[in-house]
Amino acid sequence: MRTDIASQPLTIFRKDYIAPGFWVDTVEMGFDLDPIATHVATRMTMRRNHDSSEKNLVLFGETIKLLQLRMNGVNLKKSAYSIADGKLTILNAPDVVTLEIETVIAAGKNTSMSGLYVSNGNFFTQCEAEGFRKITYYPDRPDVMGTFTIMLRGDKKKYPVLLSNGNLIAEGDLGDGRHYATWEDPFKKPSYLFALVAGKLVCQEEKYKLKSGRKVLLQVWVEAGNLDKTQHAMDSLKNSIRWDEERFGLELDLDRFMIVATSDFNMGAMENKGLNIFNTKYVLANPSIATDVDYAGIESVVGHEYFHNWTGNRVTCRDWFQLSLKEGLTVFRDQEFSADLVGTETGRAVKRIEDVRVLRQVQFSEDAGPMAHPVRPDSFVEINNFYTVTIYEKGAEVVRMYYTLLGHDGFRKGMDLYFKRHDGQAVACDDFRAAMADSSGHDLAQFERWYSQAGTPRVKAETSYDADAKIYQITLSQTCPDTPGQSKKLPFHIPVAIGLLGADGKDLKLQLEGQTTTSNNTLVLELTAESQTFRFTGITQKPTPSILRNFSAPVVLEYAYTDEELGHLLANDSDPFNRWEAGQRLATRRLVKLTNAVQKGEELELDAMFIEALRATLNDTTLDPSFREVVLTLPSEAMIAEEFAVVDPQSIHTARQFVRASLAQHLKSDLLSAYENNLTPGKYSPDAVSAAKRGLKNVALAYLLAWPDDATFMLAKTQFDEAQNMTDRLAALSGLSNFSGSAKNTKAAAQSLQKFYKDFKNEALVIDKWFMLQASAYTCDVAKVRELMKHSAFTLSNPNRARSLIFNFCNANPARFHAADGSGYALWAELVIALNKLNPQVAARLARSLDRWKKYPQNLQAHMKAALQKVAETKKLSKDVLEVVSKALAS
Repeated sequence: MRTDIASQPLTIFRKDYIAPGFWVDTVEMGFDLDPIATHVATRMTMRRNHDSSEKNLVLFGETIKLLQLRMNGVNLKKSAYSIADGKLTILNAPDVVTLEIETVIAAGKNTSMSGLYVSNGNFFTQCEAEGFRKITYYPDRPDVMGTFTIMLRGDKKKYPVLLSNGNLIAEGDLGDGRHYATWEDPFKKPSYLFALVAGKLVCQEEKYKLKSGRKVLLQVWVEAGNLDKTQHAMDSLKNSIRWDEERFGLELDLDRFMIVATSDFNMGAMENKGLNIFNTKYVLANPSIATDVDYAGIESVVGHEYFHNWTGNRVTCRDWFQLSLKEGLTVFRDQEFSADLVGTETGRAVKRIEDVRVLRQVQFSEDAGPMAHPVRPDSFVEINNFYTVTIYEKGAEVVRMYYTLLGHDGFRKGMDLYFKRHDGQAVACDDFRAAMADSSGHDLAQFERWYSQAGTPRVKAETSYDADAKIYQITLSQTCPDTPGQSKKLPFHIPVAIGLLGADGKDLKLQLEGQTTTSNNTLVLELTAESQTFRFTGITQKPTPSILRNFSAPVVLEYAYTDEELGHLLANDSDPFNRWEAGQRLATRRLVKLTNAVQKGEELELDAMFIEALRATLNDTTLDPSFREVVLTLPSEAMIAEEFAVVDPQSIHTARQFVRASLAQHLKSDLLSAYENNLTPGKYSPDAVSAAKRGLKNVALAYLLAWPDDATFMLAKTQFDEAQNMTDRLAALSGLSNFSGSAKNTKAAAQSLQKFYKDFKNEALVIDKWFMLQASAYTCDVAKVRELMKHSAFTLSNPNRARSLIFNFCNANPARFHAADGSGYALWAELVIALNKLNPQVAARLARSLDRWKKYPQNLQAHMKAALQKVAETKKLSKDVLEVVSKALAS
């Protein structure tokens, strides 16, 4: 590991925040677009911030060439300013400044996809978090907000489309084969929201009438040949606009709203004011290339980025430590949007289940590792490393707890006050909490700990029943494990939603001792101390508790449920989330027991109680197919791993495969019936009802292939050959890719995989799926990954393609990645180093695959440590990657 002081990047601390020395009022920029040398002329008006202790005028700049610098009309000599460590500092600047800067950028060589870069001959930008400083020298921080006017100039044939933020105010020819377009954004924004797009693009556009009666122009821009794949994105945008008007009273504030898709993008999408730039993965869709999951993902991400217009753009972050202020809140909003569009109670519950699965599998793991950090971090080395599931998904859970505590109307009042107080400002997480508290009168002082304390709290529940007094008592206690830099944790403010089920499976009426109000099904208890006892009166029978309904807080619940109690909840709970949760607890118990049995070499057996519980759920046609699908889906191998102090990936995989095969064997006729009863003939539609049927049908197919014979193989092969949509085609191919049977069928499966490539070789997003299926297949090993890396369709420079193969192998195929010989880790190190040269952000995300290396057996730890050290000792290692591997090695 590198220890030389000069190589260690600077750590930034939240406590060291200093307000900027100067504010920016207006920004005018002119771009002469050329991939070899784009010239940028910037003029900004600035004024001193007398409340700041920073007296100098400080601008940030990276990887750009400064041509000229003028202040108040006078060219500055080099002795009047200094450039060091990515900062341009002007001493003794006057209180009012007009600064003119000329820079030049080699956008065509920018493989980091941060700042201004070129993709497939087109120009794009990505300025969050600190990409704008790669365009010009600027006070590139979120609390500096100004109004921007942008002129773009370029070759008319090469770049017929010239786009930037806000409203188009002028365009025309320049008379030399070039043309221009001038854009004005009337709203103040920080530089991270700046955007520029130029190139050969086509668009689908519609005029849309807002609730107020004002008409706006909506556009979805894509490369030629993709226009037939934009309707769903357009529909999702219109649904997002309508939902935000109806749910929160928030209206689109510009004359137009644009979405642009590019295949070279580090993230899912970016909420630049009025000009959202998207990864093609979250825009392009039609039945032949997109699955039901893709359609839902597009709807969610389009909604997320649109909702940022208010929660992120109109009100933004004071500093990057407050990132969850916009991201956690907007994830909550997009989750509610997607749930509302489904429209049914079961549909909302399934959406909730899907979100919680991500939280538990990825965020709980992050909380338990060396990269653990609070929702509002205290420090960072590279801000791009903190675009994490803690900031986003746990941040959304924190917002949801406000919603749970205050109710629908109370939360809306808090949102209204938040916008009234802070529109046009850069603020902090505490400002949002204050708006919620002040609007409701609810004491939320202790709630601050959700922002400042890292880790996943554990809530232990103990119950007792006094039949004579008709009192049911529940004692809740909370703890939180140590995390890096934090040991003693103070009690959180935890909303615990609870219901009590009688012997008939019905909810009992609830009344707390000393209170006059009753609830017909659910009460929200507020756990604020280390331990509290709550007593329910008038309980005439010993109930089964349904604790943490709808997952009312991001905690681990510890309660000694019996199998009988869990079976009762699975069959009867009125809360769909806890009904699913009961099934997950039953499955997890068995998977843990079987994993231990594998390690001991004992005979494996799956008990009848569990099999029959799942049979009953599978065959209960009163339940929505989408709910039956999630109940039938076993906890992932990553989730099972969280149950062990030392992880044995091969044993976990063997145990889980045994359960899948056993269920397939015992439920074969039931699974075949579910398959036949949930066919969706006719024209494809991504609607919730059709998608739910396909989901259940394809889960049934996956199980049937876990206990393979010629008949089930032909069922999958026929579905693949005859499928009229990508959902069914990909589900069948996934099963075939993991098929282990006769040599004849294995050969036929391989032929199907090649046919899929041949049919879709010109569809980049589908070829991503082709790589992904192979990388995550049980039969894939390091040699296979290396073989696929040599395929003509693979490139490491495209983030989507790298993620489809490399990330899926490292993160979604644990049994193969964690090979005993350490070959998976050697491949990982090689690729982290290679990606570091191309794209540090992507490299750092891959580096996270080994950050919990100490959770594995000693023989694997030795290989992992060697791989981590190899990366850490690499010359010219980016601070993105160095931060991750340094924290991992120091853990």
